[in-house]
Formats: sequence, C-alpha cells, structure tokens
Amino acid sequence: MSRNDWFLNRCPSIDEAAAQQAQQRQQQLTKPPGSLGRLEQVAVALSSMQSSLAPTVDNVEIAIFAGDHGVANEGVSAFPQAVTAEMVKNFVRGGAAISVIAKQIDAGLTVVNAGAINPEDFGAPVIDQPIAQGTQNIALRSAMTRSQCMAALALGKSIIDEYTDNIDLVIGGEMGIGNTTSATALAAAFGISAAANLVGPGSGLDSQGVANKLKIIEKALARLQETQQPRSPQPRQPIDLPINLPINLPINLLGELGGFEIVALVGFYIGAAQRGMTILVDGFISTVAAFAACQVNSGVRQWMLFSHDSAEPGHRLVLQALSAQPLLSLGMRLGEGSGAAVAVNLLRCACALQNDMATFAEAGVSDGADE
Repeated sequence: MSRNDWFLNRCPSIDEAAAQQAQQRQQQLTKPPGSLGRLEQVAVALSSMQSSLAPTVDNVEIAIFAGDHGVANEGVSAFPQAVTAEMVKNFVRGGAAISVIAKQIDAGLTVVNAGAINPEDFGAPVIDQPIAQGTQNIALRSAMTRSQCMAALALGKSIIDEYTDNIDLVIGGEMGIGNTTSATALAAAFGISAAANLVGPGSGLDSQGVANKLKIIEKALARLQETQQPRSPQPRQPIDLPINLPINLPINLLGELGGFEIVALVGFYIGAAQRGMTILVDGFISTVAAFAACQVNSGVRQWMLFSHDSAEPGHRLVLQALSAQPLLSLGMRLGEGSGAAVAVNLLRCACALQNDMATFAEAGVSDGADE
C-alpha cells in the first residue's frame, strides 16, 4: 500500500493464547469463578493485548485534539466558539478536568490544536498544527476538503508515532464547540440510528436548543443525501482520496460531516491499533470516532476497551453498534478524555488482582474441586 492509504494497513491480532492462559489463572485464584465480574474480563483482555499473563497499565498517554466547527454558527451550542481556544490554554495550564485527572493517574498529556479558530499560535507545549481555522458549516457544505481530511487523519497518527514502545494504554480526547452536532450527524449517517434518537444537550442546551440542533443535523443529512448516496460506492461528490485508492465510504462521511479533532481521533485510534496499543475510549464523541475508525479498518476494534456510559443520549446507541460494554456509568458528559482517564485506576486494579492474588494452591485453600 502507498503512504497515502496507511489507514488501511493491517492491525496485528490480539494474543488468544495469552487470553486462554489468563482465563485459566482467573479460575485458579482464591475466589469463586467469575466473582470479580468485569474486572476478570478486563484483565484477560489486557493479557491478550499485551501477550502477558501479568498485564500492566503503568504507562498511560492521553492526547486531546481541539478543533472548531462552522456549524456552531447555527446556535447548536450553549457556549461560544472562543471557548475552544480558551480551553486549550486551560489544558496546558493544568486547570481543566483532564489535566487534574491526568496528574492523579500519572499519565502523559499531549494537547493538539487540530483546527481551532484562534488566529494566534498557541506555542509550546501545545502541538499547534491546525488543518484550518475551523471546519465549514456542515448544514451548508462539506466540512472539509479531501486534503484536509487526510491531513487530519495523519495528524492523529503522528501523535501515536511519537510514543515509545513501552506505552501500556492510550486515551484520545476532544475539545470543540459544536462537536456533538458533528458527531451526531456522523452517527446518523453511519446508520446507527435516526438523528432524533441520537441528539442530546451537548454542552447544556435546553429542550428548545436541542430541537434546533436536531433541525440543523437533519439539514446537514439532507444536504448529504442530495450530493451523494451515502450507501453508494460512487458518490457524485466524493471527498477526494489519494490517487488509485478505492472510494472509502467512512472517510467520505468523515470529510462531509466531521470535525478536524474527530478525524484526528480516528487517525489516532487506527495508528494505535496498528502498533498493537490498547485503546481506552471515552464518551460520545470519542466513541463515534472509534466507530468510524472501525469502519475504516475493521482490525481496530479488537484493541479497544470502553470506559464509561455517557449521559449524552446517543452514546448508548453507538456503544451498542460496537457491541461494547462500558466499564462505568457515572453520568459524565464532559469529554476531554475525562471519563476514560477516571477508568484507568479500575484497569490497574484488574491487573493487580490477576497478578498478585494467590492461587488456591499457593494459599493452601481448598478449591472445592473434590467436593
């Protein structure tokens, strides 16, 4: 494959033998089988991803991608677009929720400007590589051009490329006023459910605001239907792809309806899976990006764990479409990768239990096998 279609490259397979060994160990630990519930399943999954009977979640990296959306001009958010750039600065100052949680779990935190409307350079430590100053208004036109879509994918992968091989877990987060509108439109266009079932308050809209948001999303979907057939292999106006690359519907939809930060997340997930890195997925927007990544490259799914069930109503439907069981349900809907970061200590507990608990034989405890 060419350098331009890197996102189609094969992902390594998880280690089924390691999973079997981990499952056998779980049966030997001093507890009734299955009594630790999902913690046992998580430990076995991590064993399969790390090819180790003693998995760890010591080295964690979090990347937050920020970008603005032209559709914000339609009044789909309770906050002005200036908040995106202001929050980027807050991330690196340590004042944001994800900054606090990252410090608590001793995780690396990378902040990437993928396309905020801020006209000034952020400067270090922000990785300031905007594709453009915000996307176009998806209710009126394609969010981005083909080169912009490809650049956003590559930007996400470039963050993965900088990570060392000893990383146990990666988390992708997002920040962008208007991005629940974009994510909802994408989920509907992917056929997960009708927009009316997916739309939610996002940053805190009231019922009237949600109704307006739905109207704008449906307008974007109607525009898309007029310009191309979403299920057709030959759309009339495709997002222009690398030469000689077959039309890839998921990427077409990302270019039509996505945000730079959402597309960068897709590239981040694909790049991580191609390196055999465990991915812990955050809330609604991150999960829509995860769904898109799996549609682009089906091998990505096996490298994903899902952290929590967001309060955003569409999130549960996207999780169901991925056959994903979230680990937590805390009513969170902040984004930023915050829900995933909160779940890290749960994963660490799962590893510690598998690695450090005594077996029946080691503890001299009867396992009841002869009773």
